[in-house]
Amino acid sequence: MNIRVRFSKHGCLKFIGHLDVMRYFQKAMRRAEIDMCYSEGFSPHMIMSFASPLGLGLESDGEYMDISVKQSPSSKEAVERLNAVMAEGIEVLSWRELPENSKNAMASVAGADYEVRFREGYELEEGWEKKLEEFLALPEIRIMKETKKGEQEVDIRPWVYDYHIKDRTIFLKVSAGSVHNLKPELLLKAFGDWAGVEIPAFALLICRKEMYADEGSETERKLVALEELGEEIG
Repeated sequence: MNIRVRFSKHGCLKFIGHLDVMRYFQKAMRRAEIDMCYSEGFSPHMIMSFASPLGLGLESDGEYMDISVKQSPSSKEAVERLNAVMAEGIEVLSWRELPENSKNAMASVAGADYEVRFREGYELEEGWEKKLEEFLALPEIRIMKETKKGEQEVDIRPWVYDYHIKDRTIFLKVSAGSVHNLKPELLLKAFGDWAGVEIPAFALLICRKEMYADEGSETERKLVALEELGEEIG
């Protein structure tokens, strides 16, 4: 059985890197007595893969990993067993069975929601919300972006799918995944360059709220939360 697990990551654990999170969950699965499948060969390891890794220092309510199990308890029991062995800062939110031959989370990611605020003491001058809306309304936002082929000028405006600003908090829906991955830090840096203000990465408090697959066509985007591609186990 292929299972998709959604979890959150907050507090001090936002400073734990991706590889350590993977090792953490390997131990958690053993402690929760989840009947995991292992790879073959001289060094067997749990069959486990994660969606787009979260940047260091970011929090999240929408992290995903896919695992293979020989047999599964109900979704409710699996969530309870895992949360009983979790450290403070990580919470399992859902456990869903994936259809056979479905793409893994990493290959499926096409978009993500983010919530961005300014850290206390790093807020911009009054009126920044209107300036940001003006910036995001531009037909093009061209920046120099590091790619595998070196530095290249790209237009990142098509990668911003939706946005709104409320109570000094920026809500973004942007492209994510292996094709076009737009980080909020990069977008806000581009805004700072345009507005003539410096916005260092550490000035931002960022929380990833959700990740999506694109179930639409080449002409029409249809973003579906990764969680919704699986079914609850009764």
